[in-house]
Amino acid sequence: MTDEPISYLALRTGTEVHTADGSVIGTVEHVLQDDALDFFDGLVVRTSAGRRFVDAQRITGITTAAVSTSLTDDDAADLPRPDGAAVYDADPQQFQSGQLSQWFGRMFFREHWMRETGDDPSRR
Repeated sequence: MTDEPISYLALRTGTEVHTADGSVIGTVEHVLQDDALDFFDGLVVRTSAGRRFVDAQRITGITTAAVSTSLTDDDAADLPRPDGAAVYDADPQQFQSGQLSQWFGRMFFREHWMRETGDDPSRR
C-alpha cells in the first residue's frame, strides 16, 4: 500500500498519529464529525495515557499510513481528554454463541430478538 493523501472520511481506526517532531502520539480511535454540516471537528486518539482529543486545526495531513499534526512533543503530552457524551464499546467476548446479536436486538426492540415477557405483546 502506498502512502496516499486521503480524506478524514476514509481514515481508519488504528492509523498512527504523529507530532510535527515525528513522534507517534498514539492511534486513531475515531473521527469526530457532524455529518449534517460536513464538519470535521478532530480526532480521538488512543494514547498510552488514555483517550485524547486532537483538534482538526492541529492536523496538517492525513494519508493512508498516518496522520500528521502541528503538535510538538510537549503539546502532545498535554492533549485534553475528549469531552461530551461518553463513548461506550461493546465487548463481544462477553456475549458468546450469538448472544451479542440477541443483546443488540433487545436493546433496539427488534421483535424477533426480544425475550417474551408475559402476556404483553408489545414486549415480545
